[in-house]
Amino acid sequence: MVWGAIAYHRRSQLLRIVGNLNSNRYIREVLQPEAVPFLQSLPGAVFQQDNARPHTARIVKSFFAAQQVQLLPWPACSPDMSPIEHVWDVIGRRLARDPRPVASADELWVDVFYFLNNLRGWLDNRNWWIKKGRIIEFLLQLNE
Repeated sequence: MVWGAIAYHRRSQLLRIVGNLNSNRYIREVLQPEAVPFLQSLPGAVFQQDNARPHTARIVKSFFAAQQVQLLPWPACSPDMSPIEHVWDVIGRRLARDPRPVASADELWVDVFYFLNNLRGWLDNRNWWIKKGRIIEFLLQLNE
């Protein structure tokens, strides 16, 4: 599994997560070392994540509150609204087009890292962010 975060003109480090991710590992291996510092470097940042169990556990909610991380409420079963899911989709399509078979998890990690680093221009597309923002805003209003 990989974890990453994106913001307008910026992205976090890509983290490789081996094995199952529970709420304690999520805090220890993702939130403390990467997500919170990334968010704190972005004034006014609001964190969006899906509703996977490790993300919604009480201990994680308490951690976010203690760190004063503002969360964006997220409707269930809505991965297509998440900007990062579209990034993973683009990377997946590029991996699928690569004629070389991936021989190991380590090789796959290198390829994912390479493709993510070469998406820079795509992530800077202002129109893409504006469109995603409008869709997300509209759908969240429907759930109020």
